[in-house]
Amino acid sequence: MQLTRRAAVLGSPVTHSLSPVLHGAAYEALGLTGWSYGRIECAEDGLAGHVDGLGAEWAGLSLTMPLKRVALEVADTASDLAVAVGAANTLVFSSAGRYADNTDVAGMVDALRAAGVARVESAVVLGAGGTAQAALAALAELGERTPTVVVRDPARARALLDTADRLGVVATLRRWDAGDALLGGADVVISTVPRNAADALTLDGDRTGGVLFDVVYAPWPTPLAARAQEAGYRVVSGLDLLLHQAGHQVRLMTGEAAPLDAMRTALDAAVARR
Repeated sequence: MQLTRRAAVLGSPVTHSLSPVLHGAAYEALGLTGWSYGRIECAEDGLAGHVDGLGAEWAGLSLTMPLKRVALEVADTASDLAVAVGAANTLVFSSAGRYADNTDVAGMVDALRAAGVARVESAVVLGAGGTAQAALAALAELGERTPTVVVRDPARARALLDTADRLGVVATLRRWDAGDALLGGADVVISTVPRNAADALTLDGDRTGGVLFDVVYAPWPTPLAARAQEAGYRVVSGLDLLLHQAGHQVRLMTGEAAPLDAMRTALDAAVARR
């Protein structure tokens, strides 16, 4: 009989999370019959107490908003990448203690590579929040260390600029009203803003070879993604990010290579039912 092992996604709100679909499909494909994965509602001020109360059967946690920053505070050790980004979406438990990592970055890199992106020469990032900070790290791994970041209020981008400094990235801030003029000249555009926030932005026509990565996945396509497809962009969705970051979490928690095909099939079916 396999040892019972548990994992879960924590956040607030968390009822919408598709992580249980992905991790559950991975466990089934890997034959990990003793493993289970659930959803747990948890606010920032409750994370430390919750983690302290977990038993030895717990393998790890996936962390969504608003827990990604406070996750570093409850970890014993953390990856250099998570420290540089200033956020972790994964906690792994072992005899060595609590280890924090950020699989959003690797998930973004994998999603872009799956879309045919081997190297990025010029990029525009929309937004300055935690996902934008992960995007800076992903772009740096793909060769782009001087991205343009389009924000509504540059005065509120201090955390992003601090992340850029830790990554050795030089980010140029531009105001939102300049976005339309900037998008068409980039190899890769990564939109990290919430649903509807980028609906009014326009893209140049006939941009074959460009890539738009919109982290929103419902409803899909977003107006921005639809316009990008019409203009000839290759389009990457938030579902691609969700899949690949979860794959890295599965590897960290189970020690097994993630069965991405089985996870994608389960994800597509779950989205179709919504």
